[in-house]
Amino acid sequence: MVALDTEPRAPVRTGTARRRRTPVTWVRGGGLTTLLFFLPLLLSFTLFSWWPIARSLVLSLQQTNFIVTEWVGLENFQRVLADPLLGTAVWNTTVFTLIALLIGFPVPLLLAVFVAELRRTRGLASVLAYLPVVIPPVVAVLLWKTFYRPDDAGLFNTVLGRVGLGPFQWLNSGDMVIPAIVVQATWASFGTAVIIYLAALMTIRTELYESAEIDGAGVVRRFWHVTLPQLRGILLIMLLLQLIGTFQVFTEPYIMTGGGPENRSLTVLLLIYRYAFVSGDYGRATALSLLLALALGVLSAAYLWATRRWSSS
Repeated sequence: MVALDTEPRAPVRTGTARRRRTPVTWVRGGGLTTLLFFLPLLLSFTLFSWWPIARSLVLSLQQTNFIVTEWVGLENFQRVLADPLLGTAVWNTTVFTLIALLIGFPVPLLLAVFVAELRRTRGLASVLAYLPVVIPPVVAVLLWKTFYRPDDAGLFNTVLGRVGLGPFQWLNSGDMVIPAIVVQATWASFGTAVIIYLAALMTIRTELYESAEIDGAGVVRRFWHVTLPQLRGILLIMLLLQLIGTFQVFTEPYIMTGGGPENRSLTVLLLIYRYAFVSGDYGRATALSLLLALALGVLSAAYLWATRRWSSS
């Protein structure tokens, strides 16, 4: 009878022992070279990003015209919160964001799906979809401002007048001004989202669509059960980026209406502009900027927390 060896044996190491990283081994391993390449980026990011943030924290506690400076503590924040225009600006910005989500979020996705189905003209369609992004924002806004002219010389009123509609007071009407600005902003920016969605659609395996088609799924069901689940991660990111971007809308209302009529298109960033460059109250403008940054940070954290399970499932 052969005796069994029941004594425990030491585990066999299949790899080499990990050495401790010392400054000498870090330098020999190329760490110094990596740091030298990374240093310009770090200095640029610190100079143009972190330093303005730190400077704004100080400026929000001051009353200054950059010649005479007086420390006022939290008075700037109190004055911002007491301004009746703040509620108007927040409400207008929220309405703009909601309408922009209803219009600007699904349109690029549907257009990307349509372009992805093309074969011979996909490249041309992609270029045409991205073309509005290439136009300088100020030029695009001025162009659409002429389209929105309230008289018969406006393009939209001319076209609608041929079918017996209008003329409409697009930018002069308190009820129509925000939707009109949303349409222009969506047209000017949806090209980037289309390209991103197109790149994501190209990564979806064709076998999934073929299996769904064999099971009898139509176009709508394939879009709902295959395309949307496969784009779940990118959709969540794009939605968050659009939320942040629309809350910071400035160029369109500033050039088109200046916040009018009767502050119906006044946004938070436009109010910050008025504080700083109309009233010369830089401390209050900085305080409102920090409040906006804080609100967007809280909104982003809440959004990521609320969608963490859905994004990983």
